[in-house]
Amino acid sequence: MHEYSIVSALIEQCENHARDNNANRVTRVAIKVGQLSGVEPALLETAFDTFKQEGVCRDALLEIQIQPLVIHCHECQRESVMSTRQVLCPLCNSRNTQVIDGEELLLMQLELET
Repeated sequence: MHEYSIVSALIEQCENHARDNNANRVTRVAIKVGQLSGVEPALLETAFDTFKQEGVCRDALLEIQIQPLVIHCHECQRESVMSTRQVLCPLCNSRNTQVIDGEELLLMQLELET
């Protein structure tokens, strides 16, 4: 399950930020998970709870914001927030669309304690 490797990289990134800011602990980790990121939020949370047991993230709370899929239609020039994982424009039914948001997994915010 690739959530373990993602969490391993996330914790490493948190540790680097803590070290760079002379912090002893990370108390909160806020991430944004796109609907099309290929990441299962529940598995990500379980992996985070497993891997955070040692180090600066041991007391950290993981907050996950699910980012819906947002597309831009090149035919009708409108953006749409999609409730499903489809890229067909809901306004004109065109397939000539581009994903604007909803594919990424981003570290948005950390709370650190010194």
